[in-house]
Parts: sequence; C-alpha cells; structure tokens
Amino acid sequence: MRKFLIGSLFFILSSSILVSAQSKYTLSGIITDSKTTETLIGVNVIIPELKNGTVSNEYGFYSITLEEGTYQLQISYLGFKTITQTLELNSDKTINFKLEEALENLDEIIIKENVEKLNIRKPQMSVNSLSIKTIKQLPVVLGEVDVIKSITLLPGVTNAGEGSSGFNVRGGSADQNLILLDEATIFNSSHLFGFFSVFNPDAIKDIKLYKGGIPAKYGGRVSSVLDIYQKEGNNEEFHLNGGIGLVSSRLLAEGPIKKGKGSFLLGGRSSYAHLFLPLFDLDNVAYFYDLNTKLSYKLNKKNNIYLSGYFGRDVFSLGDQFTNTYGNTVLNFRWNHLFSDKLFSNLSLIYSDYFYGLTLDFVGFDWESGIRNFNVKYDLKHYISNNFKLEYGLNSIYYKFNPGEIQPIDENSGINPDKLIDKYAFENAIYIDAEHKLSEKFSVSYGARLSTFHRLGQEEINLYQNDNPLVFNQQLQVYEKAEPIGTKSISRGNVIESFSNLEPRASLAYQLNNTSSIKGSYNRMSQYLHLLSNTSSPTPLDVWTPSGQFIKPQILDQFAVGYFKNINDNAYSLEIESFYKTIDNRIDYIDGANLIANDAIEQVILNGEARAYGLEVLFKKNEGRFKGWLAYTLSKSEQRTPGRTPLETGINNGDWYNTPWDKTQDITLTGSYELNKKWTVSTNFLYQTGIPATFPNGQYQFNGLTIPVYESRNSSRLTDYHRLDLSFNYNPKPNSDKKFKGQWVFGLYNIYNRRNAASITFRENRISGRNEATRLAIFGIVPSVTYNFQF
Repeated sequence: MRKFLIGSLFFILSSSILVSAQSKYTLSGIITDSKTTETLIGVNVIIPELKNGTVSNEYGFYSITLEEGTYQLQISYLGFKTITQTLELNSDKTINFKLEEALENLDEIIIKENVEKLNIRKPQMSVNSLSIKTIKQLPVVLGEVDVIKSITLLPGVTNAGEGSSGFNVRGGSADQNLILLDEATIFNSSHLFGFFSVFNPDAIKDIKLYKGGIPAKYGGRVSSVLDIYQKEGNNEEFHLNGGIGLVSSRLLAEGPIKKGKGSFLLGGRSSYAHLFLPLFDLDNVAYFYDLNTKLSYKLNKKNNIYLSGYFGRDVFSLGDQFTNTYGNTVLNFRWNHLFSDKLFSNLSLIYSDYFYGLTLDFVGFDWESGIRNFNVKYDLKHYISNNFKLEYGLNSIYYKFNPGEIQPIDENSGINPDKLIDKYAFENAIYIDAEHKLSEKFSVSYGARLSTFHRLGQEEINLYQNDNPLVFNQQLQVYEKAEPIGTKSISRGNVIESFSNLEPRASLAYQLNNTSSIKGSYNRMSQYLHLLSNTSSPTPLDVWTPSGQFIKPQILDQFAVGYFKNINDNAYSLEIESFYKTIDNRIDYIDGANLIANDAIEQVILNGEARAYGLEVLFKKNEGRFKGWLAYTLSKSEQRTPGRTPLETGINNGDWYNTPWDKTQDITLTGSYELNKKWTVSTNFLYQTGIPATFPNGQYQFNGLTIPVYESRNSSRLTDYHRLDLSFNYNPKPNSDKKFKGQWVFGLYNIYNRRNAASITFRENRISGRNEATRLAIFGIVPSVTYNFQF
C-alpha cells in the first residue's frame, strides 16, 4: 500500500508539472437552478470541438483546464435549457451558471449528442439515478411517494415483497446496502415496518444508486451505496409546498437567511390514519412522523458551510398491551473549501443514531436497543487536467452498540433491570481514486481504499474452551451452545480484535463508436457491521453487531461487464450488464437460533459464504410525451455454510441454498404519458419469481405431539408476484402565473386485485385433522388521492 501511495503521489506531481509547463488556463465555477437556487449535480460542461468536458460534483462545482484560445461552451442538464456561449480563455476564470427549466424542443435534442458522447466515454457503470420529478409521477401504494419503492423498479434491485422494509441489490441482503442522507448513515430506511420510506420527497435533491464499480470514497457495505442529498433551500425567495393524502401529509418551507448568501429548509411529514381507528372501536395506534432541516451559508467565494439534520419516529401500539417506538436521528455539519480552481475539499462532522424502544405494559418493562456513531470525513477532488482527475480522503467512525436494556415500568412489576453488554468499535479508512482518459476512446478509473476496524474493550467477554462458542453434537448431528468457562473484562481503551483490508477498485470504458461503448469493473469491499436478523427483510427489532473474535468481516469481490448504447441522439438508451460476485464470511444461524436479547450471539452463528450472478437489461425512452423504461433481471443468489471440520454437517448439510431474497426473474415496465398540459398518466407493471421458502414435507408423532419434518432450506418458493399500478396527475391551471399552484394525483395500486402471497404458513385443521396451508396477502386493490401544492 505504501508503494502504491508513493507512486500515486509521484504521478500527481509529474502531472502537475507537465500541466503547469504548458500554456493552459482553468475555467471553474458553481452551477445552480435559476428558479430554486439549488446547486445542480452532474451538469455536463462540454467543449464540442475538443470532444471533451466535465461534470459538476455533489456541490455543483465544476473545473476544466484548456489551452489558451476561443471555444464554444455548452452547459447541459436534463430538463433545463442548454446554455451555449463563446468563451475566450486567456487567464484562469470563474464563471457561475444559472440554468432555467425548459420544455423539450428541437434545439435541446440536437445538442444532446455531444453530452451523451461524454457519458458513453466515462468508465462509470452499474449506477442508476432517478430524478425526484420522475419518482413523484410513479404510482404508489396509498398515494405516498416512496424513494425506496421507486428504486426497486430498476434492474438488479428488488425487495422481499409487499410490506417489507429495505431493499436488495444484486442478490445481497438489505443490511449490505449503505444508505446515506447528506453523507450520514441511515440504519433503518422504512416507516411502518416497510410500507413507506423515511425520505420526504419534497426535501430530496438528488438520488444515486451504485450497484457495482463503486468509487473508493465509499466503504463499509458490500452490496450497494444509495447516496441521497437534501435540497439546500432557496436563498432568494420564500417558498412553501406540500401535499395532503389519505394516510399522511407533508409541508416544506424554504427561503433566504440572508438574500443571495444563506438559506434554510424545514420540512415535516406525518401520518394520521390512526386517528380514524376509534371510529371502528379499535384502540390501536400506528403512525410515523419525520423532520428534515438544513441551513446553508456562503461565507465567501471559497467557503460554504451547511448544517443538515433528520429526525424520524414510528409509533405502533396494540391497545394497552405494548407500544413500539423506533427511528433515526442524524446531524451533519459540512464545510466546503476551494483551495484553488483545481482543488475542491469537503469536511464533514456527522452524528447518526438508530433507536428501538418497546414497552410491554402487560409484562411491566421497557426495552431499548440501538446503534450510534460519530463520523469525521475529509474528501478532496483534484482536477489535475482534463484527462486526469483525483479524489482522495479519509474518514474515521466511532461506534457504540446497545444490544438491549430492560427497565421495569414500576417497582411492583416484579421485573429486575437488566443490561446486555454494550459493544464499541472504531473504523478508519483512507482512499485514493483516479479517473484517467488514456485516449479518445479509452478511459479508466482506478484506486484503492485501505480500511481498518478495531473492536474495542467491553465490560464482560465470555471465554470458551478452545475459543469455540459453538460445539457440534455428532450423536444428534446438531450444533449446540458451548458453556462459557469464564469471563474477562477489557477496558474500552484497549483493542480486542483488529482487521485491515485493502480494497482495490477499477473500471474501464472503450468507446466503440459515437453512440456505444463497452465497460468493465472490479471492486473489493469490506463490511465490518452485521445485522442480526433471521427474516427475509429487516425488522425494527433486529440489532447490529460488530466484527470481532468470532464474527469476521464480510469481504466482497465483484466483477461486471456491460454494453451501453445511445439511440437516436439519446431519445432511447440501452444498458446491458452482467455481474458475478462472491462474499466471504457471510454469517448464518444454526437451526433454532434465538437472536432476541442474546448476550452471547457467537453461540448461534457460523461464518459461511455467498455468491450471486446475473444479467441486467435497461431500455429507456428519454424524450417525448411518452417516457419510461423496461427493466429485466435474470439472476441467482445463493449461500452456504459448510462444517468447520469434516465431521460437522454445517448448515443445510453444507450445500448451496437460495438466499431468502433470491428472485430468478424480475421484469418491470414503467411509463408516463403526457395526455395534454393538464393530464399525465403513469403506470407500472411488475413480475417477479416468488421468494424462496422452506415447507414441511412430512411429520411424525412424539408423546402425542405432531412434529413436522422440513425439506432442505429454501428449496421451495412462494407463488410468483405480479401487479399493475396506474396513476393520473391533474394540473388544473398549468399556465397560471399565480404564486399558488395545485395538483391532484389519483392512483390505483394493484389494479386487478392480485392477492400476492407475503407468506405461507401451515396448520392442522381442527375439524378434518389434516394439515393445510394458509396464504397471507397484504394488499389487494388500493385507491388513493393526493393534493399537492406550492406557494
């Protein structure tokens, strides 16, 4: 690693000397939306005659270095008017651009050719972006716009079914996705046990999902990165917008703190369907609420500061039996500094917390668990030349894990206070990433991330014979918990176990012609945190645990190749990718494992391996009155946990078996058609192979009890899943100049009332005495209506 860093620094210095020796100048600046004053991410800055260009970064900053001369400059971004102007470059210049929203016209379509050539040449692959405008047009259950449900319409992305939380990417589990909101980690992305996501669509500016070829600045998870940025707020005018739906409403306010320099954003959202339950003599409660906030201020031309936050809670209670409360809290302070027109930096100080609380009134105790972290990140982007750019940085994260704590509600409950042992860890990383254009047709991106993880001391650690917390009973052919032979205490300042991993990343693109290219990528990633869950999708009760003496970090190796083509000046686009990935140290649970309130989780866990491979196709129509895409995924996701010795059976006899989220085929058709200026109709159709399940295939009698015998793990499946959704957007006054504007959204979810199976359980019919299967379906047809407004 030392030789790699020294070589990289030598290359940087050599490149800088070469650039400075030539008569070149740098054009840089910030690109914003002229109406909202929001900085724009991924804007194309093109020099057509040079067939070269760059894109704006996460904060709207761009930088491009050119030889002295006069050029035609094009600034282009989907959905905005393209700026074309003559640039005379005879010195370093800073030019900020403000883009105006635009309806499609012939001019915009013609000049897109050069923009898309740039995208074809870039080595970045396995990345999907969705605009908030597109997400808001998609049909959704109960009319609540959902960021997470929207990305499951993309190839390679799915979930465990209706009412399930999280999402699965390329055959990975939900806990293997790194979800970031303004760079802060979100540990639970769902409201109401998966029916809605925690992201308020009115507060979101940009969404990007990395499925492969993941840049070195990201780490800590092995399946994907969902990077979401909040809006900054309008620094010129005050605006108010929101929506009123059947189950929830939202309101967002934004405006200037100091005109032209600072802005604020404050958004709130809450559900209220529980208010109507007493009308049906139901004493139950189920609701959520969240708050988004952001302050932005421009100190001077080279310094900007941001303070952003999110707070969300879910509350679910069943009469006077129990009350369940859980949610995320994040806070992030960021400082952007421009060292020069070629070197951009961002310092972030981040706090993230996930809390889970359960009050059992009929038993008489409160239960609390959660995870908390403090994160320091420093990232730099160095625009050395048009053909060579560097990103490098470091970050350190301190974790505190609370597996669970019990407190009696009152002194007469008979419950004694109890506390599972807190765990602590420290994760560090440094990275460097280069994007290098080797020729007109060949571009590469390469880099590495060096990550370390230190499991810190704790109050009590179990000791086992031969360091083996899990023993195999050869007579019964089952795994059993080992009895601790003692305990020891290690201070938090000492390290119990340490891990370090070098994570190389590389991707390349070769341009076949002006409209098509082939790309390939490889990335290795490490994951040091594990979600303890034996369900197909996460639940609020699941707890996170760090790697340590008995739980090793997960290690991913992923390869991907793809073909990319723009058709008819990007009116259509085609992406075909194939991937193969392996994961070492994927944890699995022995049969009958108890994960709840388990202070010795090492007694029910074995380290195994996983693999996934597949083919993804995405065909998009990008222009015209009809827009949409067809996504198809053919894939396989498996795992296995062989015995640790030849005498052990492992799990499922050591054979490969389907993961709970394996879906062989996944087809999604999404479309939006503008009938006229007032009416737009949108539709989704989904077809997915049923998720794996384990069914009984026999039974026997023991002491008067009927004991079921089960087949191999996950060798059966639920019935295939499919549904059709429809929505109509009605804008009554599209050409109105009034400040107040309203819009109606009418939706039908699952229009042909398909009763998709969420689970199948088996029971004995008390009358006939025969076993029978019972299917649970969550949603049939669901109508909805929402009124959106802005002022």
